[in-house]
Amino acid sequence: MHNSVIDIEHLNLFYGKQHILKDINISIPAKRITVILGPSGCGKTTLLRSLNRLTELDASVKMSGKILLNGQDLLSSKEDVTTIRKKMGLLAQRPYPLPMSIYNNVAYGLRISGRRKKKFLNNRVEYYLRQTNLWEEVKDRLREPAATLSIGQQQRLCLARGLAVDPQIILADEPTSALDPHSSRMIEEKFAELKNNYTIVLVTHILRQARNIADHVIFMYMGQVVEQADARDFFENPQEQRTKAYLQGQFY
Repeated sequence: MHNSVIDIEHLNLFYGKQHILKDINISIPAKRITVILGPSGCGKTTLLRSLNRLTELDASVKMSGKILLNGQDLLSSKEDVTTIRKKMGLLAQRPYPLPMSIYNNVAYGLRISGRRKKKFLNNRVEYYLRQTNLWEEVKDRLREPAATLSIGQQQRLCLARGLAVDPQIILADEPTSALDPHSSRMIEEKFAELKNNYTIVLVTHILRQARNIADHVIFMYMGQVVEQADARDFFENPQEQRTKAYLQGQFY
């Protein structure tokens, strides 16, 4: 097992009286792609969003347990939530580019962190657009609104924007669900490269995608972690009956 960057201990989450996450205990290895897999409604996205404390935006949420990032408990942390979120870039199901130009979408995060020199921004914008294989497609259109891009390009732009704030961790919630097969493949290939520098946690219910890119798998069902293992062990030698049934397509 590689060094873990996130360790979750006895995490429980309630929406009002509904018990959504039930005693979650997991470790997420550094610089690997961890896939959170499971049928719709099993708590995958809630678990992902609790990592950067987005779940707390809902007043009815109650959480207990520990979420340790490099040993620091995020739930009891005195650290500002925004600082915590900066360590984790989130890529949502549908791309949400900011209502501004392609260039400014990437420059935005750099500017808020106080880096405003034009030459620096130009270099970094190009760097992150190259990181997401977007530069050649948009270099002559940087001043155009981000909304003019195709949906696959918008998702890569959102990834570039997320990388620009220099996170340690990339959280991706079904990041290819709105994309065509070609764009999906581009995002998957990009993740395979990015894991050399980032820890990636990806939620999906697409088995093919999980088989393609996972290094580590956490399988959830009905708000619980059923099984977690190295990807090869998980797919070739699942231990739990529910995992076997899921891998055989017996429930979705």
